[in-house]
Amino acid sequence: MDHLRDRLVAVTENILTRRRARKEARREKQKKKNVVVDWLEAFVWAALVVLVINQYLLQAYQIPSGSMMDTLLINDRIFVNKVVYGPELLPGLLKVPGLFSPRRGEVVIFENPSYLSRGPLFDIVQRILYMMTLSMVDIDRDELGRPKAHFLIKRAVGMERDRIRQRDGNLEIMARGEGRWMSETDFQTFSGIRYPVKRMIPESEYRTVRLAGIGVAHQDMRLPLREEWVRAVQSLQSAEYMDGFTFDEWRTRTLYGMNPQDRRYGARWRVHNDGIVIPPGNILPLGDNRDNSRDGRYFGSVKTSKILGRAMIRYWPPGRMGPVH
Repeated sequence: MDHLRDRLVAVTENILTRRRARKEARREKQKKKNVVVDWLEAFVWAALVVLVINQYLLQAYQIPSGSMMDTLLINDRIFVNKVVYGPELLPGLLKVPGLFSPRRGEVVIFENPSYLSRGPLFDIVQRILYMMTLSMVDIDRDELGRPKAHFLIKRAVGMERDRIRQRDGNLEIMARGEGRWMSETDFQTFSGIRYPVKRMIPESEYRTVRLAGIGVAHQDMRLPLREEWVRAVQSLQSAEYMDGFTFDEWRTRTLYGMNPQDRRYGARWRVHNDGIVIPPGNILPLGDNRDNSRDGRYFGSVKTSKILGRAMIRYWPPGRMGPVH
């Protein structure tokens, strides 16, 4: 019995001695470690944690334009929930299925369909830096030094199999299963889904907009112009509500006066008159600042597989902190 007890004591002392020796060795190694290397390791680990959180859970995003005013303002910083729609395994690659699909009225972030990539390697590096710095560093800039819109943030307004059109700048929706057109305001009441819509062009000015559109269409077709069309174009170019628009941008917005028999304008006229149908598995994203947003009315509907997340909370500036609705 005494022999067994002595044996247990010896084994225990041996284990404790080894543990103490390992601790001492680690302590000595830490003392010899370069302070710069120590800080560098801490930074790398912190950066990796931030990267993993941004890639798979919450991504920081900075608002680049006024297309979502007044819901989101330029330079607002928000967190985007990437779990709900499924994160990408690698930046720009291999998106996994999410818990939910985008729903009407949600503010979503997605890849810009008009974005011209510099190549997959650059995209990965750019997105890693963007995420690791919480959207403070963006190396993807144009020739004037402005950040390119690699991602867009808009509201999911049109859902699959909806029919959408515009009348005097006002959106009209024929929802799936409904046989009638409804204004966006009436549709919000009908569906019980509320969201803000900001307008910059007064409704009283749409006669001028319409006449100017007819004039531009005739000018493009080299047809004779009436004086009232010319006056409308001149009036529109100097209008206060056109501040910030280039005339080419406005020309793209204007679909009035298109001749359905002219092959250059027939397709646009039919879209204006009959609307567009959202394909299955797609949404139509639109900006809340409806008269100043380059959105689905230009590049079309967006596949749900290209939607990266849902806007969750605004964390900067401090005076505007709160959930995004």
